[in-house]
Amino acid sequence: MSTIHNIFHSRSKQDGNFFVLLKKIIGFKPKELEIYKEAFTHRSMGLQDTKGNAFNYERLEFLGDAILGAVIAAYLFEEVQKGDEGYLTKMRSKVVNREHLNELGRDLDLLDLISSAIPKDNFGSNVHGNLFEALVGAIYKDKGYNAARKFIYKRVIDPYVDIEKLEGRVISYKSLLIEWCQKEKKSFNFNTYEDTGQDVVRHFAVKLVIDGKQMAKARATSKKKAEEKAAKRAYYALQDQIDQYRRTTR
Repeated sequence: MSTIHNIFHSRSKQDGNFFVLLKKIIGFKPKELEIYKEAFTHRSMGLQDTKGNAFNYERLEFLGDAILGAVIAAYLFEEVQKGDEGYLTKMRSKVVNREHLNELGRDLDLLDLISSAIPKDNFGSNVHGNLFEALVGAIYKDKGYNAARKFIYKRVIDPYVDIEKLEGRVISYKSLLIEWCQKEKKSFNFNTYEDTGQDVVRHFAVKLVIDGKQMAKARATSKKKAEEKAAKRAYYALQDQIDQYRRTTR
């Protein structure tokens, strides 16, 4: 493995470009630039720090996830005084769900800052959310909790968190559909099978059957994605009935 010294130099042109782009995103001058480099280094680079520890964004991603969850939880706790534990947990999940984090990372063009041995086009969509969490972790390490909290308010809470809209947001159409079927005592089955066809990449197809009637079918690169896509299509076919159920359970 290489050391970070072999890649990053203290005052290189690369540092200057990275600094300018980073400052524009976070809104302040970073104190320890090396922390942010770590937040945007992919494990494929095979780097180590001076102590021989892996130098990539994965540990900062873990830290950022915890900080993000804590800030959102505190906000919801104060904002929704009548919300019980179950309600607050569900609402927090709607803010920090993977799809939303991916949107945040994509909107900030975080992938432009990544240092990777893998072409950017080969990354899955989750890399955007991973980088966003790693950035939050880096801000916390560099500037502390208040700075991380301020960043989260600026980039997440103020522009995106609307309690009324959040209550209506669906995190998982599959979970919602299963919950509704169980409540209404309806039988359901996700008949999922491999369906590669002419594609080079492995694909799966699914047929969703409710009370003996095929409600939707879908195809994707994983079983989970195919089932979620089919559930979403079934939801729109049954939207009036399911939304009525949702209104009674909020």
